[in-house]
Amino acid sequence: MTPQELLAIVAVIAVVRVVLSLRPVVAGSNGRSTAVAREFLDPFIIAGLAAWVLITFVARTYYIPSGSMLPTLQIHDVLLVDKFEYRFHEPHRGDIVVFPPPVPTPDDFIKRVVGLPGDRLRVQDGTVYLNDAPLKETYVAEKPDYALQIRDYGIYVREGDGWQRLDPATANIPPRSMWAAPDRIPPHCFVMFGDNRNDSEDSHVWGFAQDAGRFASGARTGEAAGFTGRAFLIFWPPSQARAL
Repeated sequence: MTPQELLAIVAVIAVVRVVLSLRPVVAGSNGRSTAVAREFLDPFIIAGLAAWVLITFVARTYYIPSGSMLPTLQIHDVLLVDKFEYRFHEPHRGDIVVFPPPVPTPDDFIKRVVGLPGDRLRVQDGTVYLNDAPLKETYVAEKPDYALQIRDYGIYVREGDGWQRLDPATANIPPRSMWAAPDRIPPHCFVMFGDNRNDSEDSHVWGFAQDAGRFASGARTGEAAGFTGRAFLIFWPPSQARAL
């Protein structure tokens, strides 16, 4: 349930509460309708508003619909997502993050932060290199079968023969003026990969995620960007429950 849906339900209950309270008291009823409204509806309104504050500003649940984060996250896992933490700092490398991607979709994506603003990053022979050092990734399902380079103010991907530059018409690749260097991740931009590298629609497909502002290019150019929050706990099913 989204915060908007919850708030709509609370609003309906509140309207019912007001209507019952304003009804004329029938002779002999001693105002029982008002008492019933207060006794049964007020707790729902208070609880609903409290839940709305929590899922809007503090934490909410997130359901895993696909296998893009296997083996770390299983399909149908339910997570708790901290929506408060990134109000104070940007994501850290290795965080598992829920965020709106730069491609048209009604749902947020969940991926792992691999590259931070200012990093040099490439994928070569199945290994991610950050600032020329190989990244130890014990969490991936298998090594990626593609190569990737950030260079010449773009993201270049090789799957099979030949390199292809991600097209700013479909991927979030900021214009040259937003880059600090031609081979480093631009400010406010992040490289996000799924742990199931060869079955994940992520930065090697749609470019950079952003922690602020509006998407610089791609299908959602001009729409608000940011991070919904950090996934910190699997709480369902109980057999999978653990901190992330």
